[in-house]
Amino acid sequence: MSNALARKIEKIARNAWNKVNLSPSHAYLLMLVIDNPGVQPMALSEELQLQPSTITRLIEKLELKKLLVRTYEGKVTNVYPTPKAKIMLPKLKQCVTDFYQSYSAILGKDESTKLVNSMNRIADKLPV
Repeated sequence: MSNALARKIEKIARNAWNKVNLSPSHAYLLMLVIDNPGVQPMALSEELQLQPSTITRLIEKLELKKLLVRTYEGKVTNVYPTPKAKIMLPKLKQCVTDFYQSYSAILGKDESTKLVNSMNRIADKLPV
């Protein structure tokens, strides 16, 4: 993806997620944890295709906002949503919808679908 395209998509995403005062990365991680309470950071890393150190930083920031908590069982870390996070889920889902509608309004639904499918295929082929 070209830098210009990445910047433009990031701007649309940030505008969509401003409503919940989270970056897109924080929001997607939070939604994964809400959907999978007790998930381990490595699973989040694989799902979001981000480095473990990046996942740790995202989790730490969400902990500061009182949206996530980590528990430790020996060497295993589990991540759980807080009640505050669970209450946010409808707003988070609305942000996903708003993001999709924003870029679909610009590109058209068919072109948007093609773009997302193409990006997913390419991402799956590239090493992490």
